[in-house]
Amino acid sequence: MITRNELKYYSSLLQKKFRESEFKFLVEGTRSVEEGLNSHFNCEIVFSTFDFAESHKSVLNLAKGKKVRTEIIRSQDFVRISDTKSPQGIAAVFKYAKLNFIADKTDSKILVYLDNISDPGNLGTILRSCDWFGINEVLISKYSVDYLNPKAIRASMGSVFHLYVFEDLDSDVLVDLKEKNYKIICSDLDGKNLFEYRFPDKFILVFSNEATGPSEAIREIADDILTIPKFGNAESLNVAVASGIILSKAISTQ
Repeated sequence: MITRNELKYYSSLLQKKFRESEFKFLVEGTRSVEEGLNSHFNCEIVFSTFDFAESHKSVLNLAKGKKVRTEIIRSQDFVRISDTKSPQGIAAVFKYAKLNFIADKTDSKILVYLDNISDPGNLGTILRSCDWFGINEVLISKYSVDYLNPKAIRASMGSVFHLYVFEDLDSDVLVDLKEKNYKIICSDLDGKNLFEYRFPDKFILVFSNEATGPSEAIREIADDILTIPKFGNAESLNVAVASGIILSKAISTQ
């Protein structure tokens, strides 16, 4: 049986400072919890409401089969660890290790760098797209939102468990990669036509905050800036949509 102090402790993981100090994060939703349980991540505990436990026995059986602690709790207690207005009734806590990116160690031909992405939903969606297109390593600037933010994890639909994510980086890492013959490719409203562009052998796709575009530091070291040509009347595309289009084109040329 879970104690009040334990519930208080786990609910604190909704805040970034506690996630970082404890090296743990909360995940909600059936799909995300299942993906986590089937990954290499270490799951500390799974929470379920009584209603969910009655109708979704397979998730709890998966956790029990992996010797993970499971706790069935009241709905009014579950909302304390939930970040959603209408929770599904299933959540889990996973441990993580902060990864250090070393330019000399990567053998990926395509990398993604997220520059000042402020919306967690957009960031999580980009991670999902990277997973779909087989991008294994994602670099995140120190000015971007926390990729373990509950909203980002939900938007990733479990893809956070499939990727190597390196966070709190600055543009110096791009300089290091440039010295290793990677081309730095940004996207913005004004640039070369994406559909006419020939991608190099090794490159880094930089996706930036849609309101501000690539930072000056990144513009200075970029080899190319691409744009998605407009055919209709929409003012712009958000960064999550644009990144999916660019990734699709980039992967198709490999």
